[in-house]
Amino acid sequence: MGAARRSALPILDAYLLGELVPPFLFSFGAFFLFWAFSIIIASFDFLINQHAPFFLVLRFVVLRVPGSFDLAVPFATLFAVLIAMGRMIGDNEVIALRAAGITLLRICRTPIAFGIVAVAVALLFNEYVTPRSFALSQRTFYQIVYLTASVPIQPQFFNKDADTGNVFYVGQVSRDGKTMEDVKIFKPDRSGPWTDTLVAKTATIDGSAIVLHDVLQTRYNMDGYETSQNHMDSISMGLPIGDEAAQFTTSMNQDSSSMSSKQIRSQVQAMEAQGMGGTALGTMQVQLADKLAFPFASLIGVLVALPLAFRFGKRGRTVAMSIAILVFFVYYLLTSAFTALGRNDAVPPIVAAWAPNAIIGLTGVILFALEERFELFAPKKVPRV
Repeated sequence: MGAARRSALPILDAYLLGELVPPFLFSFGAFFLFWAFSIIIASFDFLINQHAPFFLVLRFVVLRVPGSFDLAVPFATLFAVLIAMGRMIGDNEVIALRAAGITLLRICRTPIAFGIVAVAVALLFNEYVTPRSFALSQRTFYQIVYLTASVPIQPQFFNKDADTGNVFYVGQVSRDGKTMEDVKIFKPDRSGPWTDTLVAKTATIDGSAIVLHDVLQTRYNMDGYETSQNHMDSISMGLPIGDEAAQFTTSMNQDSSSMSSKQIRSQVQAMEAQGMGGTALGTMQVQLADKLAFPFASLIGVLVALPLAFRFGKRGRTVAMSIAILVFFVYYLLTSAFTALGRNDAVPPIVAAWAPNAIIGLTGVILFALEERFELFAPKKVPRV
């Protein structure tokens, strides 16, 4: 009897995994398709108006899709547990298992282990795969820029050229998508913060160069004092947009999926060494903490999905899908709110990153306790007829 019971445990695990994997793959693929579709829509301007090569745009879309991995895995895990466990509740399979002497903890062990594996996979993927994919997508984007002569710099953000160290700022981009206005370029010097700055009223792309128009050049000495100013009608600067160029933009406003934790940590240390603070430093510190917090959302999703599945499982898959979307939306709102607080030093960065996980996870534990009326792991007995 004991041997038969021990041999039944792996069968239970296999059965539960068989219930979890199909909805996980379905929701994971659906999330990826939705993400890719949104990028495709954003790329229509290059295809239709800029006449960019189709396969080059397609390559850009494919390389950008992995950026959704940190959101896709938690959502798919949450969805899978709600669907799988909800179906078992609806078909009274959980009651039958508990009547056979299998505790609720034993039943929940497999979904929790599934969530832990999802956390490990997300950590590895976001650390090694996503940053490289993003770098390749950036190079592809600048190939598109080269062929369409469109502006490659996002307005109202500081962007750094990894090859030269120059920092670019563009106030706005005209409607034609090819003319930049209020352009500032800060050129670094080995002996000081800047060797000179260039301020231009407008700038355009000409082949593989940026042409600045109506330029005011200001030079500085080693102590940072202004030494001279020159006005020029135009000046041309090289732009690395070929396939062999290094990643062009390392923006301080990038999300954490575009960099590894090592890269973010290095940037944070450099900013602290230079005495920089404020929103820029706070953003990078929150993103560094998010590199670990985001993947753990998969396990948090399991903790909140289990009691919700037990309570609403008999109401069908439509309700389970609605709950998954609602929980994910609440988690996203909490993440956005605490990220804003962390950027402004209202809360420590580590709190800003982990607070959404803590709130949702604690909610799941409380719901679990209420559902079982604090008798979490006692098997329910089936009354005799």
